[in-house]
Amino acid sequence: MNDDRHDPPLHLLSSVFGHPRFRGAQEEIVTHVAGGGDALVLMPTGGGKSLCYQLPALLRDGTALVVSPLIALMQDQVAALTQLGVRAAFLNSTLDGQQVNTVERALREGRLDLLYVAPERLMMPRMLQLLDEARIALFAIDEAHCVSQWGHDFRPEYLQLSVLHERFPAVPRIALTATADPQTRAEIITRLKLDDARVFVSSFDRPNIRYTIVDKQDARAQLLRFIREDHPNEAGIVYCLSRKKVDETAAWLATQGVRALPYHAGMDSATRAAHQARFQREEGIVVVATIAFGMGIDKPDVRFVAHLDLPKSIEGYYQETGRAGRDGDPADAWMAYGLADVVQQRRMIDMSEGGEAFKRVLFTKLEALLGLAESAGCRRVRLLDYFGEASSACGNCDNCLEPPQTWDATEAARKALSAIYRTGQRFGAVHLIDVLRGRSTQRTTQWNHNQLGVFGVGADIDEAGWRNVFRQLVAMGYARPDYEFGALQLTGQSRAVLKGEVSVHMRRVATRKAKAEKPRRATVTAGGAPPDAALLEKLRDWRYVEAQSQSVPAFVIFHDATLAGIAAANPKTLADLAGISGIGAKKLERYGAAILELLHG
Repeated sequence: MNDDRHDPPLHLLSSVFGHPRFRGAQEEIVTHVAGGGDALVLMPTGGGKSLCYQLPALLRDGTALVVSPLIALMQDQVAALTQLGVRAAFLNSTLDGQQVNTVERALREGRLDLLYVAPERLMMPRMLQLLDEARIALFAIDEAHCVSQWGHDFRPEYLQLSVLHERFPAVPRIALTATADPQTRAEIITRLKLDDARVFVSSFDRPNIRYTIVDKQDARAQLLRFIREDHPNEAGIVYCLSRKKVDETAAWLATQGVRALPYHAGMDSATRAAHQARFQREEGIVVVATIAFGMGIDKPDVRFVAHLDLPKSIEGYYQETGRAGRDGDPADAWMAYGLADVVQQRRMIDMSEGGEAFKRVLFTKLEALLGLAESAGCRRVRLLDYFGEASSACGNCDNCLEPPQTWDATEAARKALSAIYRTGQRFGAVHLIDVLRGRSTQRTTQWNHNQLGVFGVGADIDEAGWRNVFRQLVAMGYARPDYEFGALQLTGQSRAVLKGEVSVHMRRVATRKAKAEKPRRATVTAGGAPPDAALLEKLRDWRYVEAQSQSVPAFVIFHDATLAGIAAANPKTLADLAGISGIGAKKLERYGAAILELLHG
């Protein structure tokens, strides 16, 4: 790319990446970093973070070092850049000794525009010595939230990256993340010594994502119904907390006709890599995974992300749901949530090895997530407020589309807390509901709980209603689970409710209704014309064959939006084709004739 080193950013954006214009603050960030300034960039997934360091890498002399935590991201980014004619490479454990030597020699000789490395490798004495011998254009630290010790993706090796500033003070650094509350932002700045960096904060809003949180009843059946009704034969990710649940859920979905694959750290590396490759390169694959899967996955057409277990924090939830709809088309973030999830997360925090201060932070983060889950208002407003961004009701989350009813649950709460107290604070919700509903079971009889004054006082509320009451009491802090035995106990706040000093309002259990119509996929191009369906299908088939022949994901050849643009414009010449967003000079040279032959041959 040496011929374009000193070209203006907009020209490079068009000629290399095929985009006619910048989005949001991209141009300002590119200009600042290309001019030698440090930056912290907070931009949502799919907002165009990569361009914020890729373009300055082409505008500055030398090689840009990109710190990336995952092999998958490196490989996809390098494959995509190579398609554009950018000289990119990576150094990671997938390379043999000869391949490593080849890349290192290219770095020394200045024949690379970008080099992707993991933080562990970057901090090795051999690698730092190599950087001393090379000309470095900039350092880009991707997924910078990994530096936060309070965060959901903490990586200890990220703490060492401050050495870059000490060892290479004249080289600009850009740290990027899609997930950082104000506390995490401050921690990134401190730990990476970015005190003089400009901070660019884009909106955290992902308006194409519809957020839905349902009361967990039969989670598997609820998930299957969601996939069949809303996303049949479409790519998605299902997150579970344990490896066992991942394996069982993937196997069960497969028996139901869903092309589901498991992914977790307990699998052998070859199987994990094979499953990830299928997800990237085939259409309609659903990956069931722990959070070991996803960060750095560059697949733009993930149509849904589902959670069968409660995440640990809003940051984790936002990061994971953000993997849906990177292409800007409508996507879903769906979660099933129940009392057992709250108990499980609180138990995990209480039993963690961190100190009391660490646990308090984790409890605060969990409480914020519970507030989102229990909110009767707009999910998006609550989510964005957590990141310090004001917004108005979105009209495209479950609470906006079907506003939940709230009710004065003060009396029900008093009955529930009384049942906890009268039974000795030694029983879980199932037994307590039997007592409240007046069921003479073996346990209620054995413990003489059918003789208590609270026995049968809640017969007017059904079982689902009481589950909802107990879940919300725990979420509100009026009851807490005993982590050893699972019993529900009173808290310091319980007394005020029992004495009638405070009122308690709760969401009603939602009844299943007809689903609100979902926005159509964005099949209208930027120019306003719909794509020709037959041409679009031919282009998809051609792209699939081309991707298979090169062993790269289909989106590396062209994104769906670019194919839609071609199918809408039906270009007759290479000049016509060059005017479509996503087609830069190298892709035009490589694929232009084949596309025109496909369309008009």
